[in-house]
Parts: sequence; structure tokens; C-alpha cells
Amino acid sequence: MKIKILYITLFLVLFLIVNTFRVKATHNRAGEITYKQISNLTYEITVTTYTYKLSGVFRLELDVEWGDGTISTVERTDSISLPDYYIRSIYVARHTYPGPGIFEVLVQDPNRNYGVLNIPNSVNTVFSIKTIIFVNPDLGLNNTPVLLNPPIDKAAQYRIFTHNPGAYDQDGDSLSYKFTDCTGENGEPIAGYSLPPATTSISIDPVTGLMVWDSPPETGKYNIAINIEEWRQKIKIGSITRDMQIDVYATDNHNPLNDELQDICLPVGDTAKQIIYSTDPDLNMISHSAVGGPFIFSSGPAKIETISSVPGEAISQFSWVTNCSHIRKSPFEILVTAKDNHPDINLVDIDQFTVKVIGPAPTGLKVEPGNAFSRLSWDTCQCNASKYLIYRRDIPSYYSFDSCTTGLTEDDGYIFVGESTDSIFIDNDFGEGLVQGIEYCYRIVAEYADGAQSYPSDEEVCVSLAPGFPIITNVSILNTDETNGEIMVRWDKPDRIDTIPGATGPYKYLVYRSDEMFGMRLDLIDSIAGLNDTTYMDSGLNTADSSVYSYEIALYNDAPGNRFRIGTPQLASSLLFKLTPADNMVIMEINKNTPWLDNEYVIYRLNESTMQFDSIATTISRNFTDTGLANGSMNCYKVKSNGTYKDGLAEHQTFNWSNEQCEIPEDYQRPCPPELNLQSSCDSLINILNWTNPNLICADDVIAYKIYFSMLYGSSLDSIVRIEGAENNNYTHTPEESMGGCYAVSAVDSFGNESNLSYVRCVDICSYYKLPNVFSPNGDNLNDFFIAENPLDYVKKVDMKIFNRWGELVFQTDNPLIEWDGKRRGTNTPVSAGVYYYICDVWEPRVTGLEVRNIVGFIHVYTESTGSVIYE
Repeated sequence: MKIKILYITLFLVLFLIVNTFRVKATHNRAGEITYKQISNLTYEITVTTYTYKLSGVFRLELDVEWGDGTISTVERTDSISLPDYYIRSIYVARHTYPGPGIFEVLVQDPNRNYGVLNIPNSVNTVFSIKTIIFVNPDLGLNNTPVLLNPPIDKAAQYRIFTHNPGAYDQDGDSLSYKFTDCTGENGEPIAGYSLPPATTSISIDPVTGLMVWDSPPETGKYNIAINIEEWRQKIKIGSITRDMQIDVYATDNHNPLNDELQDICLPVGDTAKQIIYSTDPDLNMISHSAVGGPFIFSSGPAKIETISSVPGEAISQFSWVTNCSHIRKSPFEILVTAKDNHPDINLVDIDQFTVKVIGPAPTGLKVEPGNAFSRLSWDTCQCNASKYLIYRRDIPSYYSFDSCTTGLTEDDGYIFVGESTDSIFIDNDFGEGLVQGIEYCYRIVAEYADGAQSYPSDEEVCVSLAPGFPIITNVSILNTDETNGEIMVRWDKPDRIDTIPGATGPYKYLVYRSDEMFGMRLDLIDSIAGLNDTTYMDSGLNTADSSVYSYEIALYNDAPGNRFRIGTPQLASSLLFKLTPADNMVIMEINKNTPWLDNEYVIYRLNESTMQFDSIATTISRNFTDTGLANGSMNCYKVKSNGTYKDGLAEHQTFNWSNEQCEIPEDYQRPCPPELNLQSSCDSLINILNWTNPNLICADDVIAYKIYFSMLYGSSLDSIVRIEGAENNNYTHTPEESMGGCYAVSAVDSFGNESNLSYVRCVDICSYYKLPNVFSPNGDNLNDFFIAENPLDYVKKVDMKIFNRWGELVFQTDNPLIEWDGKRRGTNTPVSAGVYYYICDVWEPRVTGLEVRNIVGFIHVYTESTGSVIYE
């Protein structure tokens, strides 16, 4: 009878448990919240949940917490049956926020599935998903990415499992991916949650979103959460989280395998094609599917078609006929899934490729010259570009671009000179005016509303300005002197001046000079009547050291009552070169501001034997280093530039001299820092430093070292000692207050240059403050006091409390020595023999500051009359 009652009781308990689980709806497997922005403050959210059909529990409505203190009950608007008994349920609602802010939209369901292995007590843990909305009208309208790949694939034990949410952002915002904690009640991280275990690793690619689990070591249910963040112009503008369940099964089936997929770039109007080839080692049949932005376009969607399918092999083709609505700054991501049809469990291989649809290159580019400007025109783009970007360089490029190159940069040799929403542009160099003698070459790029750029224009058009005013050809220093320096300025006589309206003559050149490179302080220094005299000798100047001058030659029609400047004057400077002494070398930097192009620079150095300047190098760079020199000896230099300029279609040569400058090589260069090693000897209470000798690695004249020290990590280091001799590369230090501290070492060379500090190395204290576990306060002068065993030099204070077995405090002190005589606190009464326990907080100066360390333990107290230990 008792056994029968026991069975009935167990049955009732089991019945209640099962039905409790059913009432609590242990069915949610995955979900996410996405949204569309309707207006500045109004958003439409879509809650998507994935549930287990056979659970028999369905949510016809859900509560949505909007993050602003309001809650809405939202009805289910759609449900779709998916393979493997999944149901995808959709809930849609709109909400208007009271104003700008950051809001967390939260949906909670009472319980997760029973038996999720990486969530403690999962059946009684709330399932929650959330999305962050940044309500900020300044950001413009924003829509979250939609997740096109449902989280329904199964995993196999000891097989690599992959998943990608298939996120598509219609706004073209950048996306990043990371794991996050699964959340429970009120959207808080679940205590005790962890990522599933892996035989090797589990990771997610922050750029592509591909999750790889390599590999599940155990069968069962697991949950992960993927956080997807949106970025616009490097600013975070929102985030969504997918919480998903992964079921792991034991099987002898193997995943199918996709061949590598190639990224595609193509001009708009072409058809993107990709062959998808997959094999299956178990000779299962394979089916292909694909998701991505191109499949959801209403205008010209992409498609995937099966070419052949036989056991163990499948071939399909992705194809997409592109049009102007497909041009986008970010490439489209296509997610391809190969799934086998094994009767026990279907396994998959997921791969992805990208398709970048690029706007067409602008056509019909033409350029016409003016006297200080150029006029460009082109054909309007067929894809409604929002604007055109104009780029210029000084010589033809003959550059060809590949199929993925869009736009132009300085790395291509072009500079950006302006933009236009029309099909014409006037280039006058931002109001400064273009200059004669240079061949200007142009390409343009179309830009679209989201910032996507087209291919550069196929045609590169070049032009030289129309003649009619003087072209400066030389600014050459003939004599270097502090007071009697001389510079020759030369220009070409204007051509076809008679074609300029009103310029009937007579003519006059006005010569302007500035004592810097860019014409910021131009002063009129002379005038020359007529057109034929085109050389000016400017004398009585300081051309020594780092002196530099710039000149402007303005041509005037100088008739009484009809005086006006013809064209925009050019500016040209003398060569400026700066010498910097270094160890056994002189470093040269050449600067200039001229309308001609210098092709090369010839470097000359004074020969002390002949007192003539000899050519020592030719370089196309404006930087040059003369090496192998003796420190302390004078070296003098000058530079000749060889260049070209254009006069109409004709090209001419020009050369110009710099001044003469001298410099003495000295070692101002820091030696490289040593590499420091640090050890502590707790027995001797010393710290031992040793380091590498830079003379054996990266220097040749280190003569000393400086040791730096700080007691605290992160504090500034102070020099504590200088050690002479490069071979003396060790040091022993005894800190005054604590063994803890941080050290660095620097090297000093024979010129007094000190290296950067080595990497800082730190050691902590030797935590040797210990307490005995027995003493006998019996008056025999042997072990009558309970005293700390180790040196106390570094202990600042303690808080020692000793208790009996009833928890009564019998002794307390802040004395680091302790020095308990075995008597109850506040009395002269000895405690009984027995075992006591203590709690002791010890304040020690650690390398991170004064920290407290907690020590607990037992004390055996013996007295003369003790026959047996009594536990007080």
C-alpha cells in the first residue's frame, strides 16, 4: 500500500511539473527587433520570434516596452511555417517618442526552453530581446538592418557550425558584429551565462558577421546572442540583438562544402554572375539558397537558379541585372547556403561574396583655356548623380583604373579642385588664378546621394592657359651674401598680347618682391618700361642662411586714361633648403613655390682642396641626406634645380640655383633604448635590474645609463642613479618603503643624447607577512606572546580580530606585531586553552597603491595546565 501511494504521489508531482512547463511556454528559440523610421520622432518596429511548432504554445500578442516609460500590447500580424517545425511570428507596431534621446526597446517572454546548457535554470529564465534607438533628427532618417537569414540551422557534434544573420541595411550604413550576453528579466544579462564550449574556438567576424563554432564538443541546446551595431560617418546610430538557439546533434553526417566565391565589381547596367559549386562527402543531395539586399529589390531583383544537382554535387548560378537604383556606396553582401538532405539531420555550409555596383564614368569631358582659368564641361550622367567632383594634376597621367576603383585621391596624383551640380565648372584655383607654363589635366567623378562615387572619367583632358602675360621662368640666386646677395629674375615676353581687348600699349612691367615664399608681403621694388627687357637683377639682398624671396611680375597697359593690369600675375620663389646636422650626416630639405615643374635637383658640396663645388648627387626628391661625414667638420652645399615650363604648346627647360649653406655634423640623435629585465629577491629584499647594451645592437657610442623608479604603477618615474660604462648593464636596488615599484632605464651617448625610456617593468611586494598558528602564554618566557613571524618594515597597519568558537571577540589590535599575551581584551584574565580563529586585514604598500590584504586562520593556545585542548 505504501509503495502504491508513493507511485501516485510521484505521478502527480511529475504531472504538475510538465503542465507547469507547458503553461510557462517553453517555446522561444530566437528573436530580434528591427525598426523603420517614419518621421523625426515616429518609428515602426517589427518583432520577429522563432518558436517551436510542436510545443503547442503560441503568442498572439506581446508587450513592447518602448524605453520612454510606456508599454504597448502588440498583436501578431503574420506567422510563417519554416523547416524543422519552426514558426516565424511577426508583430508590428508604431510609436512616437516625446523628443530626442537614446531609447531601449524591450520585449520579454516569461520563459526560455528547458535544458539550455549554457543558461542556468533556463526553463525559469525570461527570454528577452532588445534594440537601441538613437532618436536624433540631426542624423537623418535611419532604419535598422533587416536580418534575412533565419536562425534555424542545426549543428553536429564535432563538426564546424557557421551562422550569419544576413544583415542588410537599406540606408547603406556600416555594420559591425560582436557576441553579447543573452538577456533575461528587464533585459539584464543572465547571471552565469557563457558562450557555448568549443573544441577549438567560437568567434564572430566583426566585419562580415560570420559566426564560426569550431566545434561543439557536446550535444544539446545552446543559446548565443549577436549584437549588430550601425555606424554612419564613424558615429554609432543604433544597435539590434539577435538571440538564437542552436541544437547540437550526434551524427555521422558531414557538412557540404562550397567552393570559394569571388567578390564582384561591375558598372551599372551589366549583369553580375557567380557560379556556386558545392560538394557533399556523404553523397547527399544538396540544395542552394541565397539571401541579401539584391533579392529584395522591387526593381530588378537578383535570382539564383539550379544548373545541375546530382548526389554529392550541386551547381547553381547567381545572376543580377543591375540598374541605376542599385548604385550604392557599400557593396551588397550575398549569403549563400548549401544544405544537404541527410535523413537524420540537415547540415549546411555558409559562405558570402559581395557585389559592388558602380556608377558609369562621366563622358564628354572638354576643357577650354582662359588667361588665368580653365572652363570644363561634360555630359550629364544617365543615373542622376547628385554632384560632380573635379580633380586636377599638373601633367598627363595615362592612368588606367581597374573594375573596382571608384573616385580619385591624392595617391593617384590628383588634387580635388571643386564640385558642381551642373555639367560645367570654372577652375581658377580657388580664386588664386591658374598660372602660365603648366599643363593642367582633369578628370571628373560623379557622386550619388549616399556618397557612392563613379568610375573616374575615361577621358583625361589637358590644357595650357591662353598666352598674353609674362611667364616667370627663373628665380636664381647668383651670389650668397648677408648684405650683397644677388638674385636673377627672368620671364618670357608675352605672346599675342595684341589679342587682348583694349591692350594697345605702351606697356610696363611692375616687379614685386616678398621676403618669404608665398607672396604674403609683396612690395613694389621696380618697374620696367616696354616688353623686351625680361630680366631683372635684384641686388643688395641678404641671401645667406635660410633666406628666401618670392617675386611677382605684373604687366600693365600703361596708356594715360587706359591703365589696367593684364591678366593675373604669377608668383615664383627662390629655392629654400634647410640643413639639419645629425650623427655623421647632414639632412637636406628643399622647398620652393614656383609655376614650373622641377624634374630633378643636383646637390653640390664644397671641395676643400679645390674650393670648388662638386656635384655629389642627383635626386627627384626634395629630401636628401649626405652620409659618411666626420662629426665636427664643416660642410657647405648648394642646389641646382632642373625643370620645365610650357608656353602654349611648347615646352622649355629652366634651371635655378639656391644659395650656399654650411653645417657641421653632430650627433643629436638619441640612441635606441635598452631592453630591461627585472627580478626580485624576497630573501634579500632587493630588486635586480639588468638590460641590454645598445652598442651591441643599434648604437655605437653609448657611455652611460640612467635608472628611473616609481613606487606606484602609473606615476611619473624619477631618475635615481646614473651608471657609467656601456658594459655595466646591471643594478641592484633596495627600495626604502616597499619592495613594490616600477623601473625603466635609458641610455646616454657620448654627445649627451639620452634615449627614450625602456619599457616600464614593475614588481609587487613580497607578501610575507605571516602569523603563527600556535603559542603558549604560560609565563615561562618561551613563546608567551602571539607575534607576527616576518619582518614588518613594509606593513603600514593591521586590523587583527581574534574570536573564540562562539564568535566572541577576545582580542583586537592595529599593531602589526600583534603581541597578544593570551588575555581577554580589557581584562587580565587568560583565555582558556583551545583553538581560536582570527581575521586580519593587513595594509601593505603595493605597486598599485596602499591595498588591504585579508588573512584568516586558526590559533592553538596552550597553557601549563592544559591536559587536553578545550575549544572555547
